[in-house]
Amino acid sequence: MGRQPCCDKIGLKRGPWTIEEDHKLMIFILNNGIQCWRMVPKLAGLLRCGKSCRLRWINYLRPDLKRGAFSEIEENQIIELHARLGNRWSKIASHFPGRTDNEIKNHWNTKIKKKLRLLGINPVTHQPVDKKQEIVEQNEQEKVDGLEESKGDDRNDVVESCQSETSSDHLMNNYEIMSTITNMDMDTFSLQASFKLMDYSTHVEEWVDEGVDSMIFWDGIDQQLF
Repeated sequence: MGRQPCCDKIGLKRGPWTIEEDHKLMIFILNNGIQCWRMVPKLAGLLRCGKSCRLRWINYLRPDLKRGAFSEIEENQIIELHARLGNRWSKIASHFPGRTDNEIKNHWNTKIKKKLRLLGINPVTHQPVDKKQEIVEQNEQEKVDGLEESKGDDRNDVVESCQSETSSDHLMNNYEIMSTITNMDMDTFSLQASFKLMDYSTHVEEWVDEGVDSMIFWDGIDQQLF
């Protein structure tokens, strides 16, 4: 059996809290204290669930809430507690009055972990990073990168060979087309030349025939005159 829900959540308001809701919650808790979070919404006149009221009070409204950046002393203390307690943020937060567990967890994940890695410390084990293991991992990564580069080169060679074959085929096709066009042009030229010779011979024959006729005509005139 799991934990029972704090309420039925039917007809309850969700989303960002308003200033009026914050004021009601603060006035009720400051005057009556905290006895049971499940009863707080009804007694305070809020249409919220008990869990929402608890988180709003702890993370935003309580008077002793400490805000602002973490100091270097606080960060060192968080590192020491994390080495002993791990990711039990609520227990870590109990050592920091005014700080919430969610705030400490976010600061750990965004700032402290990166800081430890830069110092050569594993943020999980809090031990110095094994240089040999780091070198082995780096070599394996280089091998993987080398294989990927070789595969890329092989792909480029295949592409270039295909392109060269395609270009050679294209040149051969162009040569065949040009030779065919040249042969067609030569045939056309020979036909045109033969047609021109035929026309020329026809004109010569007509000229000769006309000359012969004219000579016969003038011979007849001479015989009549003389």
